[in-house]
Amino acid sequence: MANKEAFFDHIEKGYTTKGESITLGAAMLEGETLTNALVKVPLKTMNRHGLIAGATGTGKTKSLQVLAENLSEKGVPVLLMDMKGDLSGIAQPSPGHPKIDERHEKIGIPFTSKKFPVEILSLSEQNGVRLRATVSEFGPVLLSRILDVSETQAGIISVIFKYCDDNKLPLLDLKDFKKILQYATNEGKQEFSEAYGRISSASTGAILRRVVELEQQGADLFFGEKSFDTDDLLRIDENGMGYINIVRLTDIQDRPKLFSTFMLSLLAEIYTTFPEQGDTGRPELVIFIDEAHLIFKEASDALLDQIESIVKLIRSKGVGLYFVTQNPTDVPDAVLSQLGLKVQHALRAFTAKDRKAIKLTAENYPISEYYKTDEVLTKLGIGEALVSALNEKGIPTPLAATMMRAPMSRMDVLEDSELKDLLGHSKLIKKYNETVDRESAYELLNEKIDVAEKEEAKEKAQKEKQKVKRSSSRSSKQNPFVKVLSSPTVIRSVLGILGKLLK
Repeated sequence: MANKEAFFDHIEKGYTTKGESITLGAAMLEGETLTNALVKVPLKTMNRHGLIAGATGTGKTKSLQVLAENLSEKGVPVLLMDMKGDLSGIAQPSPGHPKIDERHEKIGIPFTSKKFPVEILSLSEQNGVRLRATVSEFGPVLLSRILDVSETQAGIISVIFKYCDDNKLPLLDLKDFKKILQYATNEGKQEFSEAYGRISSASTGAILRRVVELEQQGADLFFGEKSFDTDDLLRIDENGMGYINIVRLTDIQDRPKLFSTFMLSLLAEIYTTFPEQGDTGRPELVIFIDEAHLIFKEASDALLDQIESIVKLIRSKGVGLYFVTQNPTDVPDAVLSQLGLKVQHALRAFTAKDRKAIKLTAENYPISEYYKTDEVLTKLGIGEALVSALNEKGIPTPLAATMMRAPMSRMDVLEDSELKDLLGHSKLIKKYNETVDRESAYELLNEKIDVAEKEEAKEKAQKEKQKVKRSSSRSSKQNPFVKVLSSPTVIRSVLGILGKLLK
């Protein structure tokens, strides 16, 4: 009993906050939930990034949903990557359940059913607000890293961008970029060589193959206009609740290159456009990346370096990043070390490799006199998690095995009619879902090539005409002797002489 009282005081002291906070649930000891031993995360540290991990079916998605709801309720906009398609229910209130009431009674907080303002976004042809970016917005450095090209090829891409800037050729989609690549070593070979030096056709061919690979994963749908304005992720509704923007990604799980391209583009755009934030006491935007291993699955070293840099720097813009994955080892160590909040659901030890991974995971958490972390990790039930956060001074909070609260919204997908109604009321669909194909590099280069070909044909015809003229001129300038002999007078004289001889 004394141990429970000491533990209660330990949790209460470690999780007391002066400012606004989000309650995740109540702490547990030896499998028993201690009512009112509330585990809270200060709102001001939600831009310090985080991790939600655990085996399939242990409650990761529900923990993500709880965090997103509570942030929205406090006026903080949220962006969710919905890989499994089970987050759209946030737009409808929970129907409630006796088990939910029982859980909340144990935790010590009342259960409230509530719906939240939701915007459905899409990278593909699925229904939703279309997300796009232009090739120009990517820039040569980011595009080179996405394509994973050599240093020489990256230099050529920089030259291509420079040429387009110098000649006012907008690079909007991949069609534009492919056209200028071909132009650089064909019709425009001499022009490029004179202005920027010789460009190898072998190098442009290699870059072109990388672009085609990206196209095959659906990137041709992503690159283009109208570009998505990241300020539209920061909307607040009329009730002061932050919008929960859900990107539907159910059809791109087998296209990690497209997902990586989108995420890196988005993070780079946010970092570039968002102003620096002081100590405002709350984040400007929180991004949850479900199935986060897909970002790192096929990422090159250069791409990983870019992601690591953005994770380190974007916090100063008031943006929090939360990676949701099965195992913390799915996230590179350099990124993992930047994560302040960790919500670790149960891990299962079926093999020696699993047991080794669990021991490594346990070492990522603060040492606790109340838990053997590696043992607790295998004994957590559904909807229970080990939690470690940062307090308002940036110091790690005590490790707490936590009975997580239930989501306030529905824990399943919207029906087709509900989704249709939601999309019908979207202001952003009207803004972004009209495809724009204005004159850009592709059309301008084709015009330039047509003009050049016409000029070339005109010059060729002129040369042929001059050739014929010179030929006829030469034939008219006969030898004087030949001219005399062929004159009519001489011919008549010769014919007269021949006539007399024949008589």
